[in-house]
Amino acid sequence: MDKIKEKLENIKSKGLYRDFKYLQSCQRSRVTIDGREILLLGSNNYLGLSDNPLLKELSKKILDKYGLGAGGSRLTTGTYDLNKKLEEKIASFKNTESALTFSTGYMANVGVISALCDRKWVIFSDKLNHASIVDGCILSGAKIVRYKHCNMDDLRNKIKIHKGEYNLIVTDGVFSMDGDLAPLDKIAHIGRKHSILTMVDDAHGLGVLGEHGRGTPSHFNVSSEIDIHVGTLSKAIPSIGGYVAGKKYIIDYIRNSGRSFIFSTGLPPVNLGTALESIDIIKNSDEKRKYLLNLASWLKENLIQLGFQVPNTYTPIIPIIIGDPNTCTKFSNYLLEEGIYVNAIRPPTVPKNTSRLRISLMATHTYEDLEYVIDKLKYYGKKLNII
Repeated sequence: MDKIKEKLENIKSKGLYRDFKYLQSCQRSRVTIDGREILLLGSNNYLGLSDNPLLKELSKKILDKYGLGAGGSRLTTGTYDLNKKLEEKIASFKNTESALTFSTGYMANVGVISALCDRKWVIFSDKLNHASIVDGCILSGAKIVRYKHCNMDDLRNKIKIHKGEYNLIVTDGVFSMDGDLAPLDKIAHIGRKHSILTMVDDAHGLGVLGEHGRGTPSHFNVSSEIDIHVGTLSKAIPSIGGYVAGKKYIIDYIRNSGRSFIFSTGLPPVNLGTALESIDIIKNSDEKRKYLLNLASWLKENLIQLGFQVPNTYTPIIPIIIGDPNTCTKFSNYLLEEGIYVNAIRPPTVPKNTSRLRISLMATHTYEDLEYVIDKLKYYGKKLNII
């Protein structure tokens, strides 16, 4: 017990301690936190659908028909007709033969990788891949070879040195803490050339990028060349859960081998129905996507002109690199006092010395909202000697 207390104090002393902000309203562009109206710039609700009137009405009807909870794992009593409809809709949306839903996106990555790979496999994983991918790789027992972030020369060299009998390249589509894109056209080409399976977790690309919001593989026009598509139902789609989509035989195998699928309770019907309807809304939200990406580009350029360090992001995720975790937390707290909630992201979520404010935009934000944000960022950026 003393050792645990010591570790906790060590976390606090390094400025890495985390606490909750309790929201008391729907995740609109403005939310209520501790009784105050706050401009929310830390949500992955990219298209603003968590407050969609159609989806809220539909959810009420589903609750009336199906009640609460799934009651068991998918392979016992937890599978509904809504599961079948949703998986068929996901497969069609992602242009694949089949799909399977999981209870969370995290469990999808862990379950898929650990089901497909074992000690005979070599997994080539981007250095900045999400923790769920990393944990899936570790759990599989495969040899893990990490290549430099989005560096295709390093990936080719690592393949030349480490390629085994069975191999997988796995990457995020959009990197959630940097907002940049994996070069999926090049990754798909490398996979084909070397006969290596390719897997993309497109949690932050679905709904935002590609034709009708189909995601990062569609953005690069390589949807049919990616073997395994993983994603979430909890970001642009305002529900909960994850999915994997691909060839039917791959999905059938995961259904019968993925431990995080087999041994978990299925998704509640209301979440299935919400996700099902959301896909149709997303397909018809091209104007929202265009507005969101233009808004993100405008904000990014303004921040760069002020002298902030902003990575080369194409998406609504705009990180401002601060470096020191204590300074980053202080900056975030100053903004909260001004009615702006921006997440302070610190290690181990991001590499050491790269603590950052992670701005995440929604299609419901306005230019007027962001002009106020820019003004406060400029003021406190100067106060903290960041710009």
